[in-house]
Amino acid sequence: MTISKRKILVTGATGQIGGELIRLLEHDANLEVVAAARSPEKAKGLGVPVVWFDYDREETYAPALQGVDSIFMLTGYTVDMLRQSYALINAAKRAGVKHIVHLGAPGHDDTRVAHWAWHQLVERYIEWSGFAYTHLRPELFMQNLLGYGGSEEEANGTIRHYVGDASISWVDIKDVAAVAAVTLQHPDDHAGKTYHLGYDAKSYPEIANVLTKVVGQNFRYESRPPKEFLDGMLAAGADVAYMSCVYQNWIDYEARTIPFADTVYDNFFALTGRQPKTWAEFAKENAAAFKY
Repeated sequence: MTISKRKILVTGATGQIGGELIRLLEHDANLEVVAAARSPEKAKGLGVPVVWFDYDREETYAPALQGVDSIFMLTGYTVDMLRQSYALINAAKRAGVKHIVHLGAPGHDDTRVAHWAWHQLVERYIEWSGFAYTHLRPELFMQNLLGYGGSEEEANGTIRHYVGDASISWVDIKDVAAVAAVTLQHPDDHAGKTYHLGYDAKSYPEIANVLTKVVGQNFRYESRPPKEFLDGMLAAGADVAYMSCVYQNWIDYEARTIPFADTVYDNFFALTGRQPKTWAEFAKENAAAFKY
């Protein structure tokens, strides 16, 4: 007797979260994991079947969704995420998809942070469309210090960012993927749930101190004006609407006007059976990348 496997479509498969999620799911005998990629060639090394999927080409949706039971839904950092999410949700409904795990943004339901609210509009549309759903709301990614967000470890160990010395809640991307994996493996247990993912609250000066102790080199934090971030992102060709929201977000963090910005949640052990990564553990794991 052949046992039917549940088919999981992972969008954002070539990114950090998608790739880690596939690694966690690929050996589950009950699942057929499929990577959705705009460039299938780039995704060939993931070790699972790959389908062509491009958020900007709706003709790729139906073939990618054929036979899919659950979607891990991750969109990019542009205002187009609203249009793209709307179209994918509608296509998933037509295709008979049952469950969507959506990677959103921080904040509670009354958030005034614009791009976080965009994600919440997507959440509401998923719910309205009748899917079983699980919403993931991660806080800031620890990996941001290695790239996105303007933080860079320069030759002298200086960390530059735009939020003053505000304390912020953080999460390791691998921990986000771990929660996503559990919700996809056990959809009935997590349907209708919203999980906030933030497990270590630190300011940038505190992070610099952690890196100094763990890496064994001196790190210091230099607070920069948020306008510098916006000008740099726009010069690099980033989306104006999205990055303008992030720019305001940095201002609000520094002003301490974002409620619950440094909240540490206690759901991770119950979800995964292990403890979440702390900043000290993350620094130790990535010490080679932080060295200068």
